[in-house]
Amino acid sequence: MLIIDKADKVATVTLNRPEAMNALSRALRAALHEAMSDLAADPEVSVIVLTGAGRAFTAGLDLKELGSDPNGLGAANAEGARENPVLAILECPKPVIGAINGVAITGGFELALACDVLIASSNARFADTHARVGIMPGWGLSQRLPRLIGPYRAKELSLSGNFLDAETALAWGLVNRVVEPEELLPAALKLAADMATIPAETLATYKAIIDQGYALPFGEGLALEGRLSGAHNRAVTPEMVEQRREAVRARGRGQ
Repeated sequence: MLIIDKADKVATVTLNRPEAMNALSRALRAALHEAMSDLAADPEVSVIVLTGAGRAFTAGLDLKELGSDPNGLGAANAEGARENPVLAILECPKPVIGAINGVAITGGFELALACDVLIASSNARFADTHARVGIMPGWGLSQRLPRLIGPYRAKELSLSGNFLDAETALAWGLVNRVVEPEELLPAALKLAADMATIPAETLATYKAIIDQGYALPFGEGLALEGRLSGAHNRAVTPEMVEQRREAVRARGRGQ
């Protein structure tokens, strides 16, 4: 139910329950947690691409499974990463690129929002149906979505349960870009390859500065940047800077 391919410092993780629209069953949530933990610790992996098989990215929690378990809806508020796949993504120090191939619904929408970059197929659609099924989000959607697209648009989506198409998601700043379906994985892998040319420790530190600072008031974010960048930069030698400067110049000439 989870396919992992690794090549050239990039791992591609594919949710593989297409017959169930990649619904996040208990087993798939545990598998995703294990995969993200393993990839986070893998020195041969610098960047992760997350996508889905078939016509869905993921339809969210497996409602059929939850319907047979009187305690099943507790998964919507689970604090442990084995039950909460969003935490599994957020706790990964490496960049995670979401290649949104199809529908990302409710818990699937939340999973997409946990990624660091979103590239969407023109077939992608997003929906928050929590209110329509009578439950509240517990994986962060109510707080992340308004911060990304503003409270008015977030309320339009969440209080109606309507679908948002890929082009509107792009216009609203929810995704980085929209490509044709056959171009989705190549585009995501190209971006991942670009990121993977940067040292993994540098990627992790810069990601942490952005994520941690974004959660703070502006002044505190600047102070955080000063602390983290100071600690990092003290370990950088002039020789390292010169070597990397030449690599940047060569890459610029190549583009």
